Amino acid sequence: MESMPEYIKEYKKQLGKGVIQRAYQGLMKYIMDLRAHFCKNFPDFAPGNIYHGYMDMTYFPIFPKSLKSRKLKIAIVFIHAAIRFEVWLAGYNEQVQKEYWNLLKESNWNKYCIPAATKGVDSIMEYTLADTPDFSNLDGLTKQIEQGTLDFINDIEIFLSKH
Repeated sequence: MESMPEYIKEYKKQLGKGVIQRAYQGLMKYIMDLRAHFCKNFPDFAPGNIYHGYMDMTYFPIFPKSLKSRKLKIAIVFIHAAIRFEVWLAGYNEQVQKEYWNLLKESNWNKYCIPAATKGVDSIMEYTLADTPDFSNLDGLTKQIEQGTLDFINDIEIFLSKH
């Protein structure tokens, strides 16, 4: 196994090339612009702050009123290692998370991915919005993420209204 000094040496080498910084800055700018898009077009969702993560994931939450009243939120997530966007249903805390995870598991609703367990998991349910995002067409990517997110929220609202 490699050691921390070896990791740092490689990290410095890769950063010295400059590509990682430019890619990361571009990603963060796009995610800030995406959040601004949701703020402007969906003010009722009251988007939260961006969590930049540890180069594992970056996300920002949105709070549709119908879900907020149930202590649920939506997270628009960028998974760095996979280079993909996802949308997650999440709870405000572990208790809420477990309650809704149990409801979904017991209902056998399988339209979206439900993690196998709740311990150590940040989502109740997940959906891939863009498996291979087209960063050469940011407007199209934003529309794809927006529509997938709205569909996800709508499906959850319909499910919850019946359960």
